[in-house]
Amino acid sequence: MNDVLPGEAHLWEFLEDTVRAWLRAYGYRGIRTPVLERTELFVRSIGAATDIVEKEMYTFVDELNGESLALRPEGTAACVRAVIEHNLLYAGPQRLCYWGPMFRHERPQKGRYRQFHQVGVEALGFPGPDIDAEHLVMCARLWRRLGLDGIALDLNTLGDASARARYRARLVKHLERNEARLDADSKRRLHANPLRVLDSKNPDMKEIVEQAPRLADDLDETSLRQFEALQAMLRDATVEFRINTRLVRGLDYYNGAVYEWVSDRLGAQNAVCAGGRYDGLVEHIGGKPTPACGFAMGVERLLVLLKAGAAAAPRGADVYLLRQGAAAERYGARVAEQLREAGLSVVLHCGGGGFKSQMKKADTSGARFAVIVGDDEAASDVVSVKPLREAAQQIRASVAEAIDLIKGKA
Repeated sequence: MNDVLPGEAHLWEFLEDTVRAWLRAYGYRGIRTPVLERTELFVRSIGAATDIVEKEMYTFVDELNGESLALRPEGTAACVRAVIEHNLLYAGPQRLCYWGPMFRHERPQKGRYRQFHQVGVEALGFPGPDIDAEHLVMCARLWRRLGLDGIALDLNTLGDASARARYRARLVKHLERNEARLDADSKRRLHANPLRVLDSKNPDMKEIVEQAPRLADDLDETSLRQFEALQAMLRDATVEFRINTRLVRGLDYYNGAVYEWVSDRLGAQNAVCAGGRYDGLVEHIGGKPTPACGFAMGVERLLVLLKAGAAAAPRGADVYLLRQGAAAERYGARVAEQLREAGLSVVLHCGGGGFKSQMKKADTSGARFAVIVGDDEAASDVVSVKPLREAAQQIRASVAEAIDLIKGKA
């Protein structure tokens, strides 16, 4: 788990602001759930035989009532629990979103920590595949807004429950024939969660995975039609994708279309964003049968790509206000408030010091302009304005003129 220091906080804020505007553009409404839930919720929804439940969840027993609680390892189950508990589907289908910390006790990797943050999007009550296409078009738009390139979309379909059951039986037979060659994780998953073997990152498992039967051969006609319709919608929207028949996702609640947005700049754990359909989850944890789908993206992973890519870092404040002299101290504080009232961001120098030392701080602050106030300016009810990021002359102006000048350069 790591701290976000002031030198990095501006990137987080830039991403948060961009994501909020992006979600509003598609009509998604925020929902906030506790970081603590009953452990049973995740065991039932994610799956008892998944890595998350078996090895990665932070769980403890509440000494007051003996309940087993868990820090949430992902957001979908908690979101669905809240939808059921508060009867939100009574008002019709829901487009929901959230942002917050998740927790998994796993080996820290590039862009991955034991406390990490996700942006989640869930659509409940929509049978698809039009809503699946909307989610993928949304993501493609966000990558463009953030100036990120090199993110590729892997797409697959898991079919319905009966198709997965047929495929599971064939896959288990294949793995049993090669059991002596399986690594420890794959042997553990062989009977509990065999589809996860297909997602192994161990190069020694590559040949066994490549020789495994294809899930596509067991798919039902309805699933195939919906998957073909989704592909057609993505082509219409000019969203590029590739079919990855080995993509299964690590959570038991998925069915139908699943996907991952991946980047080659993140190492072995290369998924930036992932999701798909989970049509059985609402009913499974106590609600009425409801079609649903969604996705989550890793904030820390997006920040790694923002730092490495060509996306422009957010700028500093609009103004660093310097002041020296008894009258200037009071006048400068009033000017700072006037600038803020006009919608400008202002860092007001505090702590004294000469203009030379203050100007050094203004230069390193990242601000675009220095507004300078001495006792002469205070007496004349004016300010001096100096551009900091371009070659231009310092000028004297009224506060109103300074505001127009600074905004005109925005």
